[in-house]
Amino acid sequence: MRPNRPFIARWPKPRTFDRNLVVIGAGAAGLVTAYLGAALKAKVTLIEGGKMGGDCLNSGCVPSKALLRSARFVKQAKHAAALGIDKAEISFDFAEVMTRVHRVIATVAPHDSAERYAKLGVDVIQGRATITSPWTVEVNGHTLATRAIVIAAGAEPMVPPIPGLETVGYYTTETIWSLRALPRRLIVLGGGPAGCELAQAFAHFGAEVTQVQRSPRLLVREDPEASALIAAALTADGVRVLVSHRAVRCEQVGGLKRLIVSRGEQEMALEFDVLLCAVGRRPRTAGYGLEALGLPLTPGRTIETNAYLQTLYPNIYACGDVAGPFQFTHAAAHQAWYATVNALFGGVKRFRADYTVMPWCTFTDPEVARVGRSERDCIEQGVPYEVTRYDLGELDRAITDECARGFVKVLTVAGRDKLLGVTIVGNHAGDLLAEYVLAMKHGLGLNQILATVHTYPTLAEANKYAAGAWKQAHAPQQVLRWLARFHAWRRGGMAAMRGEPD
Repeated sequence: MRPNRPFIARWPKPRTFDRNLVVIGAGAAGLVTAYLGAALKAKVTLIEGGKMGGDCLNSGCVPSKALLRSARFVKQAKHAAALGIDKAEISFDFAEVMTRVHRVIATVAPHDSAERYAKLGVDVIQGRATITSPWTVEVNGHTLATRAIVIAAGAEPMVPPIPGLETVGYYTTETIWSLRALPRRLIVLGGGPAGCELAQAFAHFGAEVTQVQRSPRLLVREDPEASALIAAALTADGVRVLVSHRAVRCEQVGGLKRLIVSRGEQEMALEFDVLLCAVGRRPRTAGYGLEALGLPLTPGRTIETNAYLQTLYPNIYACGDVAGPFQFTHAAAHQAWYATVNALFGGVKRFRADYTVMPWCTFTDPEVARVGRSERDCIEQGVPYEVTRYDLGELDRAITDECARGFVKVLTVAGRDKLLGVTIVGNHAGDLLAEYVLAMKHGLGLNQILATVHTYPTLAEANKYAAGAWKQAHAPQQVLRWLARFHAWRRGGMAAMRGEPD
């Protein structure tokens, strides 16, 4: 999309500006934008209508990972016998678990607080922002004139239009953190990362969990082998996984709540106490002036931007979940750099946002981490590739830690060690992936990874062994045959040197 300069000329431009940059939204993208702007000595105003820290701090990454940590401990205690411990008895109060979750949020909150950003030189305003022109933003009855605007409004949970859903009641990934009692029967709608993580966590605590996924498999963006392994892991942990099932309607008779699902022509009733909608998130694009400005949206309902994150108006930028194409905290922070630098210095030098090496991780047990292309991507794009696979069941440290499951799958250019993409399924897969992210970013190949000393015994050795598997498959057979004859000659066997049997 090309910014429309004649279109912006329809709006009166102030002769002077109160500030260089106004940022709308104090989630990951907005916080990084404000921080960078202030660090670059611009006058920056950050406006947030809700809680500082946005979804990641208050209802996403931070609370979910805190809950997963407690759930993982419960699971470890249940499987103490695998570590040679006859029995490990634990008791817990789910209300206390959730109290800890909120304590973790409160501990992290100062990192994203208005006080911290004020000390960094950012003017932080609590209130609802409205963009009234390409140059002005209204908040709390005041109009701010600014050279540039960065929209970082984030996203919100989608709620599917299921008949009866409002009647029976439901939770989303934003509201589930208000629970204080462990539900006996929980239904999770959605088989994406959030749905899989929370389904498994509640199962670890002892809830009867049913996960309903419309697609034929969980984690549809991941390698099919990874999806299958995670489905098996969830099933082993007690989750009833229903793929290729569609939610039809909700019913309530007396105190009994039911979700009716269908597979083909067959319908089935699932009873529940709590229903969690985890079917995805939609960008926040309403309520702050986009309609009046006529800012176009993409088919995915994100704000349409060009390669420099500019919107229809060349001085209005968008980044993070509201801009897409990713909905990750680290992707939002990555985009924020481009939005900030281009907004402040775009008249001198502009930078295209680079997504060529974008990692992500789903924090199930085991984790699923990926960077770069998948096999399906290579096939669809016509890219020749090779697959190298290393089974984590062979790794010494995985065996000692009783986590010997999963794999490292590496895609390389056919005949070369250049990385195209990597998928890792296993404990700490997100951490293990970092080595490949670094290699891909800086043009390093599997030969360089193989030549790097990895501490023994660590899970990170899996990366070296995967590189070793590639090297073994590409060993120069003719040279190896010559070497065998050379060593035979060194031993004094002339017949062997000539290729004859000893």
